[in-house]
Amino acid sequence: MVAASIGKAISAATVHRRLHMNGLYARVPRVCVPLSVQSKGARLKWCQEHGNWTVSDWGNVMFTDESRFALEPDDKRIRIWRKQGTHNQPQNITEHPAFRGGSIMVWAGTSFGYRTDLHIFKRGSVTAVRYRDEVLELIVRLYAAAVGPTFVLMDDNARPHRADIVDDYLESEGIARMA
Repeated sequence: MVAASIGKAISAATVHRRLHMNGLYARVPRVCVPLSVQSKGARLKWCQEHGNWTVSDWGNVMFTDESRFALEPDDKRIRIWRKQGTHNQPQNITEHPAFRGGSIMVWAGTSFGYRTDLHIFKRGSVTAVRYRDEVLELIVRLYAAAVGPTFVLMDDNARPHRADIVDDYLESEGIARMA
């Protein structure tokens, strides 16, 4: 393409070298959750509303999140060098468990000067009922009581967190959620 536009033959190595000389390198792009215009506006509004909070204000907030960990990772970027027609030879095959070994889901919270223990969800998916019973009731409620009426829970918008039974529970316990 470059050669056609300037009328000269240029090797790929020359192009790469020139790009590198100018600080440009091929990389895998970062991945993020797509945000709608409304979501971006809501995030900006939230930042503007909380921009003047003090360290003391933020000290009352518990930030929480869950993560899923694969018990048997499946890295599809592994490459092998083989001759054409040898794809079924044993040395050219990588075995994977039928269900890739499963995964576990964990939850934790952190705040200024404190962190919760890691909670492991045993068996199955995290539902609103499990989130309420295993996390909010057993961990968050106790921490909120220790902090007092200024406690604020910061979670993400995962479906189990936004279920009516979770909203009802937080309201019944007097636990404020950061919107």
